[in-house]
Amino acid sequence: MTEKEKMLKGLGYDASDKELTEDRTRARQLCYKFNHLEPGNHEERLEVLQELLQTEENLYMEPNFFCDYGYNIKVGKNFYANYNCTILDVNTVTIGDNVMFAPNVQVYTATHPVEADLRVSGIEMGYPIVIGDNTWIGGGSIICPGVTIGKNVVIGAGSVVTKNIPDDVVAVGNPCKVIRKIESQTGK
Repeated sequence: MTEKEKMLKGLGYDASDKELTEDRTRARQLCYKFNHLEPGNHEERLEVLQELLQTEENLYMEPNFFCDYGYNIKVGKNFYANYNCTILDVNTVTIGDNVMFAPNVQVYTATHPVEADLRVSGIEMGYPIVIGDNTWIGGGSIICPGVTIGKNVVIGAGSVVTKNIPDDVVAVGNPCKVIRKIESQTGK
């Protein structure tokens, strides 16, 4: 099994592997290009994002944007990310339709062993993250490895999401907790 295959299966892997190093270099070059385009150049920014991410959709992201690989990020329709979004995508990140990220949102699939001897050895892991349709992630929030956030969710600013969040709720805090259910405004 290659280091990339181990990485995507959530197993311990060696991030210094040649293939993974080359893939990260490619992603950094595309992020650099995206982040240094002239303001107002939406078409060229979109082309870079479509080369970097798994999407054919018309999405909008403000610079600066950073990721590890890009190809592990699948983005739905009408995605918007405000300034300074970071997605560490050593495993898959699936973002639904109509999702909004406020400034400084951080999405981390990457993690390290808690045992010092394993951590020092350079072994890393990553666990997938899913963000459901119609979800708004507040500014400065951090989404931790292995988390699923449901549909129609609002995550309050500054939250640290360490556990799954169900559909149709407002959740806030560190650690992030559900504070209330969202009732439909249309009665449907």
